[in-house]
Amino acid sequence: MERIVFLERDTLTLEPRRPSFEHTWQSYGATRPEEVYERLKGATVAVVNKLPLRAELLERLPDLRLIAVAATGTDNIDLEFCRARGIEVRNVRGYARETLPEHVLMLALALSRNLVRFREDVRAGLWQQSKQFCLHTREIRDLHGSTLGLVGYGTLGRGVERLARAFGMEVLISEHKGARELREGRTAFGEVLRRSDVLTLHVPLNEETRNLIGGEELSLMKSTALLINCARGGVVDEAALAEALREGRLGGAGVDVLSKEPPGGDNPLLDPDLPNLLVTPHVAWAGREAQQALADQLVDNIEAFVLRRKQ
Repeated sequence: MERIVFLERDTLTLEPRRPSFEHTWQSYGATRPEEVYERLKGATVAVVNKLPLRAELLERLPDLRLIAVAATGTDNIDLEFCRARGIEVRNVRGYARETLPEHVLMLALALSRNLVRFREDVRAGLWQQSKQFCLHTREIRDLHGSTLGLVGYGTLGRGVERLARAFGMEVLISEHKGARELREGRTAFGEVLRRSDVLTLHVPLNEETRNLIGGEELSLMKSTALLINCARGGVVDEAALAEALREGRLGGAGVDVLSKEPPGGDNPLLDPDLPNLLVTPHVAWAGREAQQALADQLVDNIEAFVLRRKQ
């Protein structure tokens, strides 16, 4: 009988259905790294989201046969060790194809139209004191007619492209950084940085993408440009981004992810005095419909794995 242990149940706001085969299911709302071994001891299936599962831990879990990831990213798992040991890793994909692109456009709209600052002005009574019907305290820029740069062109990047084109934006699809040849329909990475009014990132975190956007890349962007990161915190040099915003070398930024989550108080992007920065707490993926699709696919993955083992 399969023993399934879900180590991070509270990362979802709904309860996944139970698999159709005979099993035991143990859920923990949250798990600290030092608790992982004891909770997974004897488990055949581990369900995780962001907890790190490295070789030194996995080699102590001889019963483990499947790691079911309740997310798309697998950078928290030692995939090389799993391949060598025969531990299968299955993630979920495509569940956020609608919700995350909407979050990207929300951040871009809020920044380009100065939503938060206008709200602050109204709360401060400035509109009430105005001598005319409107309040011209902030600049407003339209997305229509502007240029969106996409770095990463998978399911989520394509979803953002669809919404951006509906807004009347020109869309540039970036070639890989440092690529010697351009694929059809792609634009050189540096040119995308220089031409984009909104640059949005949709790449996994790995050694090639860590600090993909740093001080040098930010210096290539327009001083009015917006940077949106709903991918992984580590793909942006956070100190360099904070400096660019503070010095007015970038028009604004919207981030849903940070290099450490939950973040510590020393993260430079949590400085409340940084101008034109919107930070949301890693919820771009978390629309109700998307969570249901994730939970269903998560259990589908477990059932498919067990069915294949029985054949």
